[in-house]
Amino acid sequence: MAITVMASSSATTTHFLRRCSQNPSRAIPKSIRAQIARDEKPLLIRRLTTLLKPSAAAAAVAAAIAATPMPALAEQIEKAALFDFNLTLPAIALEFLLLMVALDKIYFTPLGKFMYDRDAAIRAQLGDVKDTSGEVKQLEEQAAAVMKAARAEISAALNKMKKETTAELEQKLAEGKKKVEEELAEALAALENEREEALKALDSQIKLLSDEIVSKVLPSA
Repeated sequence: MAITVMASSSATTTHFLRRCSQNPSRAIPKSIRAQIARDEKPLLIRRLTTLLKPSAAAAAVAAAIAATPMPALAEQIEKAALFDFNLTLPAIALEFLLLMVALDKIYFTPLGKFMYDRDAAIRAQLGDVKDTSGEVKQLEEQAAAVMKAARAEISAALNKMKKETTAELEQKLAEGKKKVEEELAEALAALENEREEALKALDSQIKLLSDEIVSKVLPSA
């Protein structure tokens, strides 16, 4: 048990000396440093003895500090304060790392996942569009074939209708021409009959007139 206490006291003393050499301004309070500047040796020794609770190593450290001239010690402490490397920078670095980890978990990872998912969705849509390009081309070819067939069918129907209409018109024209010719022939025949009758009537009248003239000119014997 005593060996353990001595080892603990020795470790505490070593740690204190290391802290004093690395960061005097934090290891020794400001009041003690002010008392060092004023050469208040007894009070400093008592406080150091109080801080370093009874142990042989602590007493030796206090005696060494007491043996050192106070102005020189204060000057060394002030010079060491220029190189005051404490745990502030590691703490800031640790906080920065923790902040980066938190941002990565909270913001960057979800954002990256969202961007990746969106990129994958866009790529999938582009793939679907590329895959359907063949179907679109096939549908366009089918539509062109249907339109071509429809045009051919419509053209054939128009030609057939034109032929039928032309034939019907020719038939009607032929019938009309025949009817007109028949009516004309009948009219000409009627006119010929009337002319003959008129000539006959005229001949009879001429004969009567000639007989009358002869009877008037030549007296009867």
